[in-house]
Amino acid sequence: MITDKTDTQAKPVLDSVPEGRLGLIPARSMTEFGEKVNAFLVEWRKNRAAQGINADVDGYARDSFIIKADTPRFGSGEGKGTISETVRGDDIYLLVDVMNYSCTYKMQSFENIMSPDDHFADLKRIIAAAGKKPQRVNVIMPYLYEGRQIHQNGRESLDCASALQELTDLGVDNIICFDAHDARVQNAIPMAGFETVSPTYQFIKNILRYVPDLQLDSDHLIAVSPDEGGMRRAIYLANVLGIDMGMFYKRRDYTTLENGSHPLAAYEYLGPEIEGKDVIIIDDMISSGNTALETAQQLKKRRAGRIFICATFGIMTGGTAPFDKAYKEGLFDKLITTNLIYQTGELKSRDYYISCDMSKYVALIIDTLNHNASLSGLLNPVDRIRRVLDKYRRGEKI
Repeated sequence: MITDKTDTQAKPVLDSVPEGRLGLIPARSMTEFGEKVNAFLVEWRKNRAAQGINADVDGYARDSFIIKADTPRFGSGEGKGTISETVRGDDIYLLVDVMNYSCTYKMQSFENIMSPDDHFADLKRIIAAAGKKPQRVNVIMPYLYEGRQIHQNGRESLDCASALQELTDLGVDNIICFDAHDARVQNAIPMAGFETVSPTYQFIKNILRYVPDLQLDSDHLIAVSPDEGGMRRAIYLANVLGIDMGMFYKRRDYTTLENGSHPLAAYEYLGPEIEGKDVIIIDDMISSGNTALETAQQLKKRRAGRIFICATFGIMTGGTAPFDKAYKEGLFDKLITTNLIYQTGELKSRDYYISCDMSKYVALIIDTLNHNASLSGLLNPVDRIRRVLDKYRRGEKI
């Protein structure tokens, strides 16, 4: 695995009085990630306090912003949420990875793997334990819980919309996620804060860092979406890089259901010529990996050059075996995902894999929100991307 190094771009100037005393509550699913976020915040705030910025604000600079909280289980499998220190008047940020299947709990004589439902239930327990004491409650849930169940076809539940309404009913003020499958789900909570963040900047930075001979023009590089649902991501990537984009159209056989999904009936490419060009495939997630690898295979049939697969979430329900096989066959060159959700040791050990560390980015979001400053520069990092591109063109280290 190739691991992303710490981003050295300048942080926003935050000198306003914060909304409240900052508090972090990483769930069991994000313990390690939460500690990284905490380390950045501790360093930044101690430096500011040393310069006299908010030095007189109670609790602004501390050795740790993590608040002790737990979600223990009874032997029956029932759970509860506990917070063992005061949160009165605090600006609380809860971090949860609902896709972390490495977390388990004991029920009767069995060891149960925590499902997304279990993680979401524990999140609600901590919010309930805090009660109405915090000044503000913010949830950072990188993979939006039930984010794929956002449309109603016939008599189906609208799980994501219901979950968002549950959180706001419990008193959550802001919900931050990454690369929501369909951001229109925020219409379920129109009066609450909801942001979906894209890691495009991190993808670009890592590709440029580890592929030093990439040519950034339409004659040599193209961005491709594996389906019509991801066109927005490919268009944005193509615009900031100044290259062309294309997409694949998937026509499914809706008369048949296999393993919970409809099989593909046709797979058509729409876009400019790709022969001889390097390709960046960009998507929000890799579930089984079938879509990404099928896209790579179709691109190779059209004589594409190197292929780089970028996805915010590497869920990898089928493990790494399909990617190991495809890599040996030369279907792709690099697989790039973030550490916003659980990554297996098996995945991280692969030579073709690049992990984008998002802890500093999340720390910046928390720091900015706590100061009630604008998130626009983080949500649309065009200036940061341009600085990285300029350094790359000058041959400087990224």
